[in-house]
Formats: sequence, structure tokens, C-alpha cells
Amino acid sequence: MTSTDTTGNDTPGSAAPQQPPVPWGRVASLVSGQAAVQLGSFALLIAMNWTAVEIGGTRAVTLLMLAATVPRALMLIFGGAFADTLGPRFVLLRTTTARVAVLAAGAAVVAAGTDTLWPLVVIALVEGVLLGLAGPASGVLLPMFARGDQLARANSLYAMVLRVAPILGAPAGAFLITVGDLWVALAVAALTGAIWLGCLLHVTHGFTRPEPEPGVSLVKRSGDGFRLLARHPRLRWMFIATLSLDLAFSWPAEVALPLLVSERGWGVGAVGIVLAAFSIGALGSSALGAALAHRIPMYVRLVVTGAGLAAGILVMALMPSVVSLTAVAAGVGLLSGLNGPAIVTLYQQSAPEERMGAAMSTLSLAGIGTAPISIAVFSSLSLWLGVQTTWLLCGAIAFVSPVAAVLALRHPARTEEPAPAPTADLPVPAAA
Repeated sequence: MTSTDTTGNDTPGSAAPQQPPVPWGRVASLVSGQAAVQLGSFALLIAMNWTAVEIGGTRAVTLLMLAATVPRALMLIFGGAFADTLGPRFVLLRTTTARVAVLAAGAAVVAAGTDTLWPLVVIALVEGVLLGLAGPASGVLLPMFARGDQLARANSLYAMVLRVAPILGAPAGAFLITVGDLWVALAVAALTGAIWLGCLLHVTHGFTRPEPEPGVSLVKRSGDGFRLLARHPRLRWMFIATLSLDLAFSWPAEVALPLLVSERGWGVGAVGIVLAAFSIGALGSSALGAALAHRIPMYVRLVVTGAGLAAGILVMALMPSVVSLTAVAAGVGLLSGLNGPAIVTLYQQSAPEERMGAAMSTLSLAGIGTAPISIAVFSSLSLWLGVQTTWLLCGAIAFVSPVAAVLALRHPARTEEPAPAPTADLPVPAAA
């Protein structure tokens, strides 16, 4: 068997098991389907927000964002229980089919000529529920296909898709709303959802539902993610590492950057340049991780990059010019592209396989649930401390992440066993 050192990497023992081959065909289908659906989702987000602005201004956009984000965050708690109890295939096929139907119906309603906000709110509300239920089930898939070092590469490949989607989806949404109407963006999102559904049919082919646990209800299992944090120190410290980093990064990226640029008179174009530099840096390092993550020690990918991210957030607030701010943002993006997949990989490797959905639901909550808290708390503080000082405070909080990561790596991970024989969830690939 293998042992795990303090860096999170496997060290050979007397009889190291051979890792099973990765079904890269399924991984490619998973990544391709996510590329399509994420592109459509970001395009729809821009189109819906712009339409809401035209209908009712700031209040309309706020209502729309609350309708989309609050149900999604709440449903993540139950999504993990659904994924563990019913299996990822059952959950993903049904939620994705329902989402395609909702978007297609929304396109028909909007095309009929309504100029009110309520159809957008209903679409956002239902879509938020479906995405929240599906999120943990999506996070379960990659650990079923790849293990050990190969899981790090697969997660980096997956992260590339998440980086590209907003870069291409945002201008696509603006284009669709300019040349067409909101119903066009809804129809495109429904189409990309259908592509994702087709990919899921291939990715999850042969999956069967897990054996039910007598006397255990979905409501009771909805708390499994938090019980895992209480029982497993490594998961708990990794959750803290993720929470602190997302808490520290959300407000500077979404609120403080435009404010800082405005205060210094650099012009709105500087915001786009800085964000583009960050995205390009993150995309480049995600590509590097897809090829070489298994050759980079976990300590470097997790702790060193985490410390660099915290330092980068601090330094960004002090940059005297657009050029220097852009350069630091590119460096922060470069580190983020390695750090994010490393966090997900270590979390997946440390969670019990039969509770992977619950584990991924709490990890998702640390990201999705943190953004509105970060914006509310630090926006209020900035009224007293100023934008730059509050930004520096965010950088200081970000240093909690690498410290928590070091503490996580000091605790043993669950024993990694090679994927044996056919399981109830995943058939052995033909290549095996």
C-alpha cells in the first residue's frame, strides 16, 4: 500500500498498487460538455443582467441576482445528499433536462413580447435551484475517473474550462443582446445545456444507483458535509483555507477594483485590462497544470501559491500605475490557476468516496456562499477605512489560507485504494 507524506503526495511503500488507467475519453466528454454549458451560462448572465438594468435599474438587477444565488447556495446543501443517495447520473440527467426545458420555455415566453421582470426572476430562481442540486454531483465525477496524480491533471484541465467560459461568454452575451434579444440568449443557453446533456449520457453511461442505506433520509444526509468537517481535520482545514481565500478575494475583484481605478482617475478601461490580465495568467497556469500538475509537489501548488496569492492581493492595492497593477494581477492569476485545482484535488482525495457529494457541497458553499458575505462586509468597512485600507485588510485575511493549508497537510488523508473491480457507481472502462 502507499503512504501519504506531509506534502499530500503518495510515497511508495513496499507494495505500491498500480493506478488504473484514466478513461480520458470520458474526461474529454465531461470537459467539452462543461465548456459548452458554461459558455452559454455566462452569455445568459450578461444578457439577463443587461435586460434587468433596462427594465428596472439597480433594484431589478439586485432582485435578479438574489433570485439566482440564494436558492443555489441553499440547494448545494441538499445537492450533496442527492448525489450520494441517488447517484450522479440520476441527479445530473434530471436536473439538466429540467434546466433545458426551463430555458426553452423562458425563451418562448420572452419572445412573445413581455417587458416585465417577473419571467426573468422565475427563470433565475428555478435555474438556481437546479444548478445547486446538480453542482455536487458534477464534482463527484472526476474523482471516479482519475486518481492520485492524474486527478490533479484532470482538475487543472477542468479549471481551464471555467477560466475560458467568462472570457468568451461575457462578450458573447453582449453580442446576443445587441443583435437579437434576450430570448436569443435563452435559446442559446438551452442549446448549450442540451449539448451538456448529450455529453452526460456518454460520461455516466453504465452508472447505477448506490445501494440505499436503511433508515437514513435525505434530510438527515443533507448535514453529512458539515459532519465530515467535524470528523476530518484535513477537510476542516482545507475548508478554512478555501473560505478565507474566497472571502478575501471576492470584494477586491468585484467591488474594490472599479472603485480604486475611479479614485486614481485611470478610466474604466483599466478595469477590463486588469481583469483580462488576471484571466490570462490563470488560464496559462491551468494549462500548465493540465500537463504537469503531477510533477509539481502539492506543497508548492497549495501552500506556496496560496502565500503568493495573499501577497499579491496586498500588493495590488499599493500599485501606483495601471501597468504595475496589471502585471501583479497577471501574477495573481498565474498563482490562482495552480492553487484552485490543488485545493479541489486535495479535498477530493481526502473525502470518503461514499460521501463525496456531501464533501463537494461544502466546498462549493465555501466559494459560492462567501461572495455575497465578502461584498457586504468589506463594502461596509470601506466606508470607514477607505478602499485601499480595506483592500489591504483583505490581503491580510488571505494569509489564513496558506497557514490552514499547512495544517491540513499535517493530518493524514484517507487511504487511497486503487479502483477495484466494478463498483455500483462506475463500470470498469474498456481500456482497463
